[in-house]
Amino acid sequence: MKVLVVGSGGREHTIVWKLSQSPLVKEIYCAPGNPGIGQLAKNVDIAVDDLDGLVDFSREMSIDMTIVGPEVPLVLGITDKFKEAGQNIIGPSKAGAKLEGSKSFSKSFMMKYNIPTGGYTEVDSYDEAIKSLDKYEYPLVIKADGLAAGKGVLICQNKTEAEKGLKEIMLDKVFGDSGNKVVIEEFLEGIETSVLCFVDGKSIVPMVSSQDHKRIYDGDKGPNTGGMGTYSPNYVYTEEVAKIVEKTILKPTLEGIQKEGMDYKGIIFIGLMITKDGPKVLEYNVRFGDPETQVVLPRLETDLMQIFNHMIDEKLSDIEIKWNDKAVVCVVLASGGYPGDYEKGIEIKGIDDISGDTIVFHAGTAIKDGKLVTNGGRVLSVTSWANDIETARREVYKNVDKIDFKGRSYRTDIAVR
Repeated sequence: MKVLVVGSGGREHTIVWKLSQSPLVKEIYCAPGNPGIGQLAKNVDIAVDDLDGLVDFSREMSIDMTIVGPEVPLVLGITDKFKEAGQNIIGPSKAGAKLEGSKSFSKSFMMKYNIPTGGYTEVDSYDEAIKSLDKYEYPLVIKADGLAAGKGVLICQNKTEAEKGLKEIMLDKVFGDSGNKVVIEEFLEGIETSVLCFVDGKSIVPMVSSQDHKRIYDGDKGPNTGGMGTYSPNYVYTEEVAKIVEKTILKPTLEGIQKEGMDYKGIIFIGLMITKDGPKVLEYNVRFGDPETQVVLPRLETDLMQIFNHMIDEKLSDIEIKWNDKAVVCVVLASGGYPGDYEKGIEIKGIDDISGDTIVFHAGTAIKDGKLVTNGGRVLSVTSWANDIETARREVYKNVDKIDFKGRSYRTDIAVR
């Protein structure tokens, strides 16, 4: 099969890496890709939001299957365009992608189908938002309604912080039009876990659990990022919790997808908070998580391409999906200044010195004058696996120490809790 992966980050590198292990896959293309991906696939210079260009390339190259990594093309409707062109694609329709594309739509979906989540208020004016703050205790959560690259969520400890956050989102437009509307939410206390699921419209099958670390600094301090590290499995996601999630969250989510008439053959990522009152949904994403994918797919034993084929045929329930018992830890190396302003074009050294059961997934990298350089906020995802979390953690940090670039930033407490 000829496969096209859309995207250029660590998530897409991981997907390409796993697909390259499949005997069903003969050629892999990635648009636009990155230098790490280029070692396993042919990079194609097409932007992720150039939907017509991606459709044309898929037709011209007789691509058998396209897998969409990032959320932007899904929210723009890439799946609808590919299906109109008669091309197979893994990803929900534009209607399904609203579960991530609009926080207010997502929350109303949860309420409609009795999916446990925090209380919320949606507002589309700054004055109304300020008034709504009095309904909540602190801390509270403020979310830009639209896409914000994982950075549009603010946890505010007091009213001063909340007012400042609302001003930045709604008046200063730090997230552009994504902040025209905001969702103000009850703060849920507990331990987060991430559960990615395969969906074919008829079935929803969870993958192994993981835990993301969103804040930039150790101890969960500082602003939110796209994710600074992950580990799998998440110790709080016990068999008992998994059964509760299946009954109260997975089944009603699938029921909602079906009743809303969403054409959904893709991945749904459910961000959960395990509270004293049970698991509650923080958010939906409509694609593989980043960096969750970097710790989940290394545990997948079943051929990923075979799973995708079953999803297209709506026969997901016919395939047994197997996982290994390894513990996997991923540490993200970021550019200095991220998630704010940062430099690009800084030479990266030491990747060739990586050893043991470790792989480096490229994210924000490029080749300049024959050298590997930084080209984004999150630069590399260093990922190690072992028989237990502590061993994997020691292994990953041993290898992190071998990689260097000016301004390099990373958390030292991934998988400590």
